[in-house]
Parts: sequence; structure tokens; C-alpha cells
Amino acid sequence: MVNLGRWAFELARQNLAEALPRRWAHVQGVARQARTLRRLSGLDAELLEAAAILHDIGYSPDLVDTGFHPIDGANHLAKIGMPRRLVHLVAHHSYAAYEAELRGLSDELDTFHDERGLIRDALWFCDLTTSPDGETVEPEERIAEIKKRYGPDDLVTRFITGATPELLAAVERTRRRVAAVSASSDEPHPRS
Repeated sequence: MVNLGRWAFELARQNLAEALPRRWAHVQGVARQARTLRRLSGLDAELLEAAAILHDIGYSPDLVDTGFHPIDGANHLAKIGMPRRLVHLVAHHSYAAYEAELRGLSDELDTFHDERGLIRDALWFCDLTTSPDGETVEPEERIAEIKKRYGPDDLVTRFITGATPELLAAVERTRRRVAAVSASSDEPHPRS
């Protein structure tokens, strides 16, 4: 049986490391963040890590089709037969639905299901707490960096400005879930 995490890492490396080294550093950092959430993600830990390392694969120059990386990445992963849930997480990472709407690509994105919930929020958390260089940052710092990098008139700046409340809500939900898992494991367990 193929280890999904190792396979995803290799696919991302092949598509990003040489062509987009800074993007490669970012996705490696996002995957490191995903590994910190193993207790929270439980049986979906490998799925979360695979989605984290692959979430930006659509930036690869060889995979660009629509010019919107969540769709381009998801289309490629679907084409090569990746698990459906992984494909859909990549398509909908970090509130892609809102940016797709701004780009006039909602119909294309709507072919992928937005699962909502713990794993989706965790993926958004990992992306939003990782700098372009793969370092862990606070989400507000990441948002400010994106605005500065793209400038005030760019569509990405409009997106991140409008998406901020939803993105920060996913981060907060993830932090609460992590705290709850930590608190429950700190409680004494009854003896059998």
C-alpha cells in the first residue's frame, strides 16, 4: 500500500522545488504545521499532511490551466487518480470559494465538494500560520504579508481582505479543538 504522505511529498517536490523554491519552502512549512495537529486529526492525519504539502501544487508552471491554483492543482490530482477527499481539500483550501467568485471561476470550483469541518479548518490553519518561507507565523502577520506582497490594487489583496473573517474563524476553531484535545488527554483516566 502506498504511503499517501510520502507520495504527496514527492509529487510536490517534483512540481515545486526547482521551479518555485519559495513556494516549496512554504508547502513544507504547511506540512510541518499539519504534523503538529496529528492528535487532533486522528485517522485523517495522513490526509491532512498530504493536503498540506499539495495545497499549492497548482502554482506549478506545468499545471497551470485556469490560472487559479486551487482549481489547477485539484484538476491535476483528480486526473492522476488521487483520493477524492484529498482533491476536494486542495480545491477548497483557504477559502478558495471566495477568491473563485472574485475571479469568475465559481462554476469550475463548484465541481469540487467543500467538506467544511475539522480537517478543512485544520488545513486553512496550517496555511494561514505559515510564511512564504515556511516559518510559523501568526495569521494576522501572514495576512499583512500577503497584502504587502500583492499591493493594494491586486485581486489577491481584495480576496484576503474580504476573506479575513472566515479565515481567522477557521484558525480559532482549530485552536479551540486543539485545546479541547489537549485538555481531555490531561484528565486522569479511570482505572478499569
